[in-house]
Amino acid sequence: MKKILVIEDEDDIRENLQEMLTSEYFDVVTAEDGLIGVQLAQENVPDLVICDIMMPDLDGYGVLKQLRQNPSTRTLPFIFLTAKAAKVDQRQGMELGADDFLSKPFTRNELLGAIAAQIEKQEAFETQSQTKLDELRGNILHSLPHELNTPLNGILSYSKLLLDDYDSLEKEEVLEMLEAIYTSSQRLYRLTQNFLLSADLELIATNPERVQALRCSGEKSHTKKIIVEVALQKAQKADREADLHLELSEAIVLISELRFKKIVEEIVDNAFKFSTAGTPVRLFSSFASKTFNLSIIDSGRGMTEAQIANLGAYMQFERNLYEQQGSGLGLIIAKRLIELYGGKLIIESLPGQQTSVQVTLPMANSVL
Repeated sequence: MKKILVIEDEDDIRENLQEMLTSEYFDVVTAEDGLIGVQLAQENVPDLVICDIMMPDLDGYGVLKQLRQNPSTRTLPFIFLTAKAAKVDQRQGMELGADDFLSKPFTRNELLGAIAAQIEKQEAFETQSQTKLDELRGNILHSLPHELNTPLNGILSYSKLLLDDYDSLEKEEVLEMLEAIYTSSQRLYRLTQNFLLSADLELIATNPERVQALRCSGEKSHTKKIIVEVALQKAQKADREADLHLELSEAIVLISELRFKKIVEEIVDNAFKFSTAGTPVRLFSSFASKTFNLSIIDSGRGMTEAQIANLGAYMQFERNLYEQQGSGLGLIIAKRLIELYGGKLIIESLPGQQTSVQVTLPMANSVL
C-alpha cells in the first residue's frame, strides 16, 4: 500500500483528501501545517507528498525546499495544491523541484491521475536506479578482486622468494624483487586510497552544506605548474615524453591544489593508458568569463556514446580485448571532484580515433 502525506491547513480540504485517498486504498497521513508536514516526512518517509502552497509559518515552497535538502526525502514525488494559477508561481515551484501542480478546485479524476503519473514515474526511476546498482555491484565483483589480487600476488611471491633464498640471491636480483614489491604496493595503495576517496566524495555530494563549504573554502590553485608537473610525470612513467604536447595558459581556480592535482592525474593517466606509444597526448588550457577550461586529447581507442553514458565506478569496457590496470574509479573521482567544486566534465570520443576530455572550473578573480 502506497503512503501519501497530505499537508493542508484547511480542515475541510484535508479531511476530504484523506477520505478520498483512503477509499482508493492509499495509506494516508495528514499534517495541518508545513512544519508538522516536514517532520512527518522525515520521520517516516512517504511515497508521495501532496502539499498546499499558501500556509502559515512554513508555506509549501518552504516545505519543498526543506525536503529537497534532506537525502532521505530529496527524490520524493511532490504535488502542489494551489489556488494560485500564475505561471510565475508554478515556475518557482518547478525550480525548487516540484513534480506537478493541481489548481483548486480539482476533480477526483484529476487528483488520482496526477498521483498515478508520479508514482509510475518514481517506480521507473527506482527500477533504473536498482539496475544501475546491480551493474555497479557486478562490476565490483568482477574487477575489484582482480585489482586486489594482482598486486598482492606480486608482493607475496617476491617476498617469499626473498625469505626462502635470501642467502643465495645476487644483490641485483634482490634489488629487482624489492622494486617489484614496491611497485605492487604502490598500486595497491592507490586502489585503496581511491576507494576511500570515492566513498567520502559521495557522502559530501549528499550534503548540500558540505558542498557549499567546499565551494566557499577560499582554496585556490595555480593551474599551469600543477598541469606541467603531473603531465611530465605521467609521460615519463609511460616512457612517452615525445608524445606529450602542452599549450597552457596560467589561471587561478577555486579548488585546493591537492584536489586539482588529483583531477589532472586521473585524466592524464587515462590518456596515456588508453593510447599507444607514438600517438600524441595534447593538453590545452584557456580561460574566459571567469571559467577555466582544460582539454586533454589522446588518439587512443576511444569510447562509444553508450560507453560514455554508462561510465561508472569500476566500469571497464572491452577488458577481454585489452589488458589494462585500474578499477575504472579514477575518472569517476575526477568527475565528482569537478562537480563538487562547481565545474563540469565533458567527454567526447570517436571510437578508434580520438578522445577529448574537457574540464571547466570556476576561477578566482585574479589571473597571473
